[in-house]
Amino acid sequence: MLRRFIDWWRGPPPEDAAATPTPQAGAVPYRLTKDGPVFLMVTSRRTGRWLFPKGGLMRGRTPWESAAQEALEEAGVEGVVSDQPLGTYTATRVRGDRRETIAVTLYLLKVTRQLDRWDEKAQRQRRWADLDAALALLGDEALGALLRTAAADLAAPPAKGLEAPAPARSKGKKLRKGEAKGRLKAGSGR
Repeated sequence: MLRRFIDWWRGPPPEDAAATPTPQAGAVPYRLTKDGPVFLMVTSRRTGRWLFPKGGLMRGRTPWESAAQEALEEAGVEGVVSDQPLGTYTATRVRGDRRETIAVTLYLLKVTRQLDRWDEKAQRQRRWADLDAALALLGDEALGALLRTAAADLAAPPAKGLEAPAPARSKGKKLRKGEAKGRLKAGSGR
């Protein structure tokens, strides 16, 4: 009886979970420099691996708005988020003895403001990296392929006569009195 309860509590085995991955949204925060785009990466809380801000879809928000909110919470940045997905990658999330397959759809987020204080500052590191450095930090080949696509999209001039769709703005918390306003410091990562 105890074994059946433990099996029920753990949920389905990874093979069943792979059939229906849990959807998530993620942001690829970037800014353009004279040398090309640079990308903001954060570490995961549990393993310290470098990745892009991501999380579950939020009720009442579009996937790209959820991605922008994750960028604010995990990386402390606000900006203009694209409503067009860059692509989707799958990964396995491990929590205790449970494994779950997730499908993360990424959206480009042009950073307009970088905060000195944010929700998960004490739990993560953040780092600006050019394409080569970001690819070296990423441990996932599928995620690297999406980053290469992002870099190519950002380097390409917009087609004449085609206007980009109006992007959604990420909404951040207002700073309280005494909190410093975030400033982009080129190359500092802060």
